[in-house]
Amino acid sequence: MPKANDRLRQARERTASPTQPDECLSRQELADLVNAYVWHHHQRKVELDANYIGKLERGDIRWPSALYREALRVTLGASSDAALGFSNRRRTVVKLATVDRKQFLRTAALGVGSLALAPVAALLEGTQPTTAPARVGQTEIEQIHTAARVFAGWDHTYGGGLAREAVLAQLRFSADLLGANYPAKLHGPLHSAVGYLAHTCAFMAFDAYAHDDARRVFQFALACAEEAEDWHLRAKILSSMARQAIWIGKPDEGLTLTEHALVRSDRLTATERAMLHTAHARALAKMGRVRETLVAVGTADDHFTHSNPGNDASWMRYYDAAQHAGDTGHALFDIAVQGRSPAEATARLSTAVAGHTAAYARSRTISQIKLASLTMATGDPREAAVIGSAALDAAGTIRSNRAMDDLRELARYGQRHRSIPAVEALRHRITTLVVAR
Repeated sequence: MPKANDRLRQARERTASPTQPDECLSRQELADLVNAYVWHHHQRKVELDANYIGKLERGDIRWPSALYREALRVTLGASSDAALGFSNRRRTVVKLATVDRKQFLRTAALGVGSLALAPVAALLEGTQPTTAPARVGQTEIEQIHTAARVFAGWDHTYGGGLAREAVLAQLRFSADLLGANYPAKLHGPLHSAVGYLAHTCAFMAFDAYAHDDARRVFQFALACAEEAEDWHLRAKILSSMARQAIWIGKPDEGLTLTEHALVRSDRLTATERAMLHTAHARALAKMGRVRETLVAVGTADDHFTHSNPGNDASWMRYYDAAQHAGDTGHALFDIAVQGRSPAEATARLSTAVAGHTAAYARSRTISQIKLASLTMATGDPREAAVIGSAALDAAGTIRSNRAMDDLRELARYGQRHRSIPAVEALRHRITTLVVAR
């Protein structure tokens, strides 16, 4: 009897279904995703089915073709064939018991042809970490602000998936500066700068679904803001913490965080108050509290009419008319799909899509996906397919798990219209893109 491939089965069961996120990937869904991957990346039509996946999991087939192994690794997020329990029994294994492997890699890395094959860890071995200066001044504070702005700009344009490790390394270095010597007058500015960078790092982790990391770094950022007595940064951090809580299905926690942020709202700018009331509306909408959602959106609109960018800190520059329309549109989306008129949500999401510049490509794409979902759920599915296709064209450059989840939601809304060729083509494109990530 062949030995069952438990590693492959467990990897499949750890992976969420693209159409039923509360359930694991079925054998047939895994086969479909592999077929889609091979077609998208190699333009080859293959027809794996649940029966073939069953043979792999039972161990009847231990070494599928290279093309299938590649597709299965990507689909299931595996680092190697061995991680999926695949082994080639015909392969001859030669062990180099007496070779100093690290020294070999160092030597091999000197050759240009071998450079690409050497592990990154070996190439970087022995590098000396940057030592934090013993004394900190205004120059270092400005450098932290610059780093935060650069990474925040990257995040807004491309999402948090690619640069998260880089900003985390910068944050570790910057946090070390809090223990250095500096004039008393720089205590607040230094903590604010580090808190701003920490917020950027935490939001990128949230966007990449590293939720535990995001929560820890948000808490550190909040501690920095409160140490600095920076009410503006504190409001921004609490708003982002609320957004994460709402996103992961804890709207009551999000509601608490926004109300906490609104304590002494007289110290905040009109833009910051608009941002917080919008987050408040999004939490209420997720809880199905329709009347209160509408009141919160109206309050946010009132504050935004008094917005003056000249009064806002650098981290609030993103919150312009397009962002306000998109965020309030997201809140109204949730009550529209529950039966309320979708007209206002549609108008606001359309305004966001039209108003976002290239610098805020992720926000524009997410609003466009949401607009497609709203149209698919409440309007013309053919129009929704056109909107969704345009969003998919833009999504190719973005590494955001939030955007990918919104695409899965769009595919689910399109399921009941799958008899329409344009909708089914859109759903196929979504599946292919999700697999590629």
